[in-house]
Amino acid sequence: MITPPFARGMRIGLFGGSFNPPHAGHALVCELALKRLELDRVWLMVTPGNPLKSRAGLPSLDERMAAARRLTRDPRVVVTGFEAAIGARYSWQTVKVLGRACPGVHFVWLMGADNLAGFFRWQRWRDIARAMPILAIDRPGATHRAERGMAASWFARRRLPESRAKTLALRRPPALIVLHGQRSALSSTELRAQRPGAKV
Repeated sequence: MITPPFARGMRIGLFGGSFNPPHAGHALVCELALKRLELDRVWLMVTPGNPLKSRAGLPSLDERMAAARRLTRDPRVVVTGFEAAIGARYSWQTVKVLGRACPGVHFVWLMGADNLAGFFRWQRWRDIARAMPILAIDRPGATHRAERGMAASWFARRRLPESRAKTLALRRPPALIVLHGQRSALSSTELRAQRPGAKV
């Protein structure tokens, strides 16, 4: 099986990224999603690379997956690199494959508010939004911009209050919740910049 194990009826959060490097802010996203959405699992999907960013200096997939596993403590967070195995370059491709391969699973796409702000730049982003509900996690300096962006405007009539978070995985998409709570200002970009001789 290319994907992590699953069972019909499970609620699974999909949290994708380059994770270069993974940090406590990523762990916090997983923790909040598991608790507030009452998920059974979070699949932390370490991608081959972000199509919107240069891959120059990007550590190998195995290195980034190993770093992510060292970061996570909760056994419900499953680090996976299956997107590389299925040849998915874009998130809509991942969503399409999972829709066929995992019948009966209730997926939720997880992202930081900074990604919600730029979501309209993702290839076929509306297809992702129509395939599964989306949870955006509040991030310092990003939430105000995200909530007034193009994607948020498209979701205007499909946005749910935080009080409905426990039902999000079972909602018919499109559906969006922007979740507030404990926040992290950590940034992979800033952490890379702190490396000796780093080129971000």
